[in-house]
Amino acid sequence: MTSLLSRLLTALAPWRTAPAWYVAYSGGLDSTVLLHLLATLARRETLPPLSAIHVHHGLQAAADAWPEHCRQQCAELGVSLSVRHVQVAGGASLERAAREARYAALAACLGAGEVLLTAQHRDDQAETLLFRLLRGAGVRGLMGMPQSRVLGQGILLRPLLNCSRAELEAYAGEHGLRWVEDPSNRDSRLARNYLRHQIMPRLLEYWPQTARNLARSAEHLREAQQLLDELAEQDLLAAQSASLFPWLNISSLELAPLLSLSSARQRNALRHWLVALTPLPDSDHWAGWEDLRDATNDAQPVWRLGQGELQRAGGRLWWVSGGWLQVPTVGAPWHDPAQALTLPGNGLLQIDGVAPQGPLEVRYRQGGELMRLAARGHRDLKRLLNEIALPGFVRGRLPLLYRGDELIAVANLPVLDGRPEEGWKLRWQVPTNDRGLS
Repeated sequence: MTSLLSRLLTALAPWRTAPAWYVAYSGGLDSTVLLHLLATLARRETLPPLSAIHVHHGLQAAADAWPEHCRQQCAELGVSLSVRHVQVAGGASLERAAREARYAALAACLGAGEVLLTAQHRDDQAETLLFRLLRGAGVRGLMGMPQSRVLGQGILLRPLLNCSRAELEAYAGEHGLRWVEDPSNRDSRLARNYLRHQIMPRLLEYWPQTARNLARSAEHLREAQQLLDELAEQDLLAAQSASLFPWLNISSLELAPLLSLSSARQRNALRHWLVALTPLPDSDHWAGWEDLRDATNDAQPVWRLGQGELQRAGGRLWWVSGGWLQVPTVGAPWHDPAQALTLPGNGLLQIDGVAPQGPLEVRYRQGGELMRLAARGHRDLKRLLNEIALPGFVRGRLPLLYRGDELIAVANLPVLDGRPEEGWKLRWQVPTNDRGLS
């Protein structure tokens, strides 16, 4: 067995019981070699079912011939092929938009536990590290591409990261493989191509082991990031106490434990917490965290990020995104309170116990609402919400139950959520189909 085959089989060992393997097959050199290697292994070893996926972006005329080339190559190897067509959204970076569209299409093909195999190699890893270093990335960015990560319902695996481009070229020549050349790969106006064709060759002239050493540095940085993640998890433990409003199902942290940490550990803990919620901010944008952290107690500070915002309320940090950033303005009559009421864009409302009599209607706060409480008389709703420190972003979405013109219940809030003497309570299930509300 050749060195490449042997190393590939070793890299694939943890995933040999997966339900299926898919090769992301562009038709270029790298993915052609990977597909040929896997098809060769499949004839010698017991492996999961193997097939290929070609994503057609339609961004250049030459690409129209690539699906047919891929079909021919797959037919020769006895591997089934699926061709997926995608539309690439315009924007500042066409390269990034094409990559996002490609991975979205590939992710949609994966079932639970299935593995997508891509052909990035050691030289790609070195270029990634250098590219991100020049853009000022931190440790997380400089650790490069992981060998595996979650993608959709399955796993993305890069089994050739320890192999060089030269090894793949030699294998392709030895086996007479045919592949397509993407004209855009020669366009040095693109940053990564400039690194590949202009910078890396000059580095290799003086340091022949440049690619190997840069890839090794990426591994060292990956280990450093793992240690930072472990420290972040320890620092977050004390901050992950339950909030006073667990029914919100919104990610939040207690602020005080974070304030006891150094500024560097605060940022490290927050990066670890935010990485699953939003693209992380660059160094300059972290000033927003300091403004949020240092604001006075009577302020309502907000730190806006890519996929939402961080708000401070009631001694906690709240991640607010999706529907929580919108305030419903139109209520609804409740003709049959014995049945749950679906609120447009705002979850489900129901009455536990015997529903109150009279014409009922659900409204939202407009300001100036009064509510009658036993032994306390009529009280201003704003003051009542302040007393229980309900976060401001919840208040505009909080369902209010009216009987005629009288406010008789505020969903989910003890004492305010019903009439004990009448034996009922108003319960609100927040939406769960929106990432920001789940």
